[in-house]
Amino acid sequence: MAEPIAERPDAERFDCRQLAGWAEPETPLEWFERSLWANHCLEFQARAVRIGIDGVRTLALSRDIQDGVEREVARFLDGPPVLFERSGHMNRMSGSGTDSEAPVSPTGIAQHVDRYYRLTMGHDERIANRSAVRLDIEPLDGMRFGQRLWLDSETSLPLKRELIDDRGRVVETFQFTELQSPRLHEGGVILDRYREPPRPSWFPAWLPDGFVDQPLDDESEQQGGERRVIHRIYSDGLSTLSLFVEPIEEGRERLIPGLHRLGISLAVVRHVVADNRPHQVIVMGELPPRVLVQVAESLAWREVPE
Repeated sequence: MAEPIAERPDAERFDCRQLAGWAEPETPLEWFERSLWANHCLEFQARAVRIGIDGVRTLALSRDIQDGVEREVARFLDGPPVLFERSGHMNRMSGSGTDSEAPVSPTGIAQHVDRYYRLTMGHDERIANRSAVRLDIEPLDGMRFGQRLWLDSETSLPLKRELIDDRGRVVETFQFTELQSPRLHEGGVILDRYREPPRPSWFPAWLPDGFVDQPLDDESEQQGGERRVIHRIYSDGLSTLSLFVEPIEEGRERLIPGLHRLGISLAVVRHVVADNRPHQVIVMGELPPRVLVQVAESLAWREVPE
């Protein structure tokens, strides 16, 4: 069980009050980095709409910070009653050791993203009755999706996001319709501790350039009875793919191999044999289908000592 974040007395923190004294961003990269800081340090309540392949949903959102731990709640206002709640902290890019020039997440992520995407400024617009700066983020290859972001001119908080697939189509729009007095947190937020990724028995032998293994709260291969479920996440700082591997057991439901759509995400399912046992592999993310297929087909197994 991972140690509760708020109870670590030696946890490193970032004081959000520093943002008030920073100069206004000028370049696209500076705007993008500032939006990442805003995502961690601003508290607010909002209404939003999500438009995707599966339809239109409206949401009520709230975000606060307690004892350095970020807490977000999203409640759907139409359709089936669904509530999502997430508590977390400021993550670091995997591999950012203490000697890194950019060890803190927003700075490190922005520099990493700049290697694989082209960031440009668009025309200023008005979103949720607030002045917004548009940021266009275009991949430098065909291995990932692009985005358009509209950032609040005052706080840099993202007010609208469009996800753009490899054919240039908008596959999802997420937009605030009302933002109630966002305020800068008067204190610190906890930074994730430095952690090296584990050495799981299943791993992708191929990943698109820039995708790195992300630390998880539970780094072990999860066990339930005799089942061993592996879950890994890989990210380039903007796009993410998830890997799940578990043994196939008699009498348990299994997915049909092939390509599946889960909302705006795609999932590739394979059934493979390793260590004389059949396994189900799922690779999913908001990425071009050929990328997910190639990752799934490259999956390799190695025997890891107990």
